[in-house]
Parts: sequence; structure tokens; C-alpha cells
Amino acid sequence: MRASDRMTQLPSSNGGSLPDALARTRSAIQPAMEHAVRRMNPDIARMASYHLGWTDTDGRPLDAPGGKLVRPALALLSAAAAWAEPEIGVPGGVAVELVHNYSLIHDDIIDGDTERHHRPTVWSVFGIGPAIIAGDALAVAAQQVLLECEAHGSAAAELLADATAAMIAGQADDIAFERQSTVSVDDCVAMCAAKTGALLGAAASIGAVLAGAPPATIGALRDYGGHLGLAFQAVDDLLGIWGNPARTGKPAGNDLRRRKKSLPVVAALAAGGDESDELRALVVGTPGAPVLDEAQVTRAAYLVEACGGREWARTRAKSHLDGALGALERVRLSPVPHRTLADLAAFVVDRES
Repeated sequence: MRASDRMTQLPSSNGGSLPDALARTRSAIQPAMEHAVRRMNPDIARMASYHLGWTDTDGRPLDAPGGKLVRPALALLSAAAAWAEPEIGVPGGVAVELVHNYSLIHDDIIDGDTERHHRPTVWSVFGIGPAIIAGDALAVAAQQVLLECEAHGSAAAELLADATAAMIAGQADDIAFERQSTVSVDDCVAMCAAKTGALLGAAASIGAVLAGAPPATIGALRDYGGHLGLAFQAVDDLLGIWGNPARTGKPAGNDLRRRKKSLPVVAALAAGGDESDELRALVVGTPGAPVLDEAQVTRAAYLVEACGGREWARTRAKSHLDGALGALERVRLSPVPHRTLADLAAFVVDRES
């Protein structure tokens, strides 16, 4: 039986508030996600289920909702916005969520993070090698889900493959920035557009692709998602410095501790002046340089704010929110999902985790 045949159907109203849309997304996506994971090798499925928050380290089910499922919600809403039933977008939502989680497993290895959402990361529990394989399996499963779609599955698979390639290229640039003493704001924004914007652009348009929507509609939704991705990254980078650990699941100042050249940091370094020079001396290190201690993290956070990096990132997030909303106005979309997409964009920018 195909994954799409096993899904809980969404209501045909195509409407509702953002909380309603997210709840309907979970009821539709969860069975299909579980089906995709169950088809994997049992050891890999165990790691994937743990990472997704469904089980503990021993494979025992947990009574926990898992992630926010923003990307699958975008996929379902894009199908509905293109005047189709929202469940048309479910395979796209599953595929994008699988790719997103593959990237998170690998990111945790690259960054050496031992905790995600208040739980040990996959590699810290099962080992680096097994975690790499689990991430690879999620990426392959995403393509399988789409290629099994009888209508427009190959077009959706091509869209996701291109977005995944862009995401990987962005991740490569992000790693390369760690070895560079100077990174321009433009280069950092381009990296974020690839690393985060490309996949959200795919999420926001893949449902429309599966619905057979016109190219103009697909393009507008993809641009909406691209702007949303840049807004998301700006907020994520703010949270990486000033986020509440109880909400983010990561230590405060974690990005500064690892000398990460995030958007607020790069903007602050570009400001010039004595405080910017002091920040550069703190956060720009050679490969293998020790992480910053707590006093240095506190000082660096102050300097980023003093140099305007915090306000620059906030302004950038708002600008891309406006860009996302503007993209939705370029074509005629179904009114209720159109409004929900706008609400979702505001949610992404206002989030605290």
C-alpha cells in the first residue's frame, strides 16, 4: 500500500486558523511519516524514531508530539492555496520533513551538539557512524515517498532534489566560513538563502507541484518560502545568541561559544569601530580554536548588540516577512489557506524556539 493511501484525510474545508492547520497537519502527516520510517532497516528506524521524538533510546513509544511540523504544514497549505484538497500535499510534506530531519542529524554531528530539544542527539546516543547512516536513510526515503506518487511525483522529486542540493551547498559554505577571517554580509545572506531558504521554498511550493498548479503559482509560493527561510534564519541566529534555553533546548549563547559567524555576528563585524574590532578578536579564531568561556560569551553578546547586529537581524527578519507576504499577492490563491500562510509567516518570525 502506498504511503498516500494510509493517510488520515484532512477536512475538505481547506480553512481554519494557524493552530487548526498545524493540528490537521499532524493528523495527516504522522501516519505517513511512520509508514516511511517503518520501511527502513530496524536499527535505522529505531534511530530515526528516537530523533523524531516518537520513542526513547530503547525504542519505547513516548507520549510526545514531536516537532512543530512547519514544513509539512507549508506543503499542505500550498496544495490548498492552489485550489486543491490539502491532502494532495501530504507526500510532499512527508518528504520535506524527512530531508529536514536528515539535515538536523548531520548538523548535530558537524557542530558537535550533544543536545537537541532537551534530549541527547542521535550521534551522542548511537555513535557518529550509525547517525550518519540514519540521516542518509531519511534523505533516500524522502525521494521514495515522492516517486511513489502517481501524479506529478517526479516533478516534486526534482524540486526537492534541487532544494536539497542547494541546502548542502549552503552547509558547505557555512563550514567554510569557520576557516575565513572575514565573511561579508552578502555572502552570509547568500549562504542562508541556500541552507535554509531553499528547503522552505520547496516546502511552500511542493504541494502546489503535486496539485499540478500553474508555474506562476508554484513560483510565487516558492518565493514566499524562500523569503520565509531567510526570516526564519535571522530569527534562528538571534535565538542562537539570546534565546531562552528553556525554549530553544540549547545553551544560551551557543553560537557565540562555537565562534559561529551567524547573521548578527557578521553584521556586527561589518560595522567597524573599536567594539567591532574587539568582537573580531573574540570570535574569529583559527580551526580548532577553543570554544569561548562564559565570560567571553557574555562579552561577545554585548558587543554584537552594541555594534547593531541584533537590530540588523531583527530588521532583516521583518523585511523578509514583508517579502514573503508580497509573494503571496502575485497570484490568485484560495483565500483561507492564503491567510493561513500569512499567519504562519508571522509565527515563524515571532517564535521563541
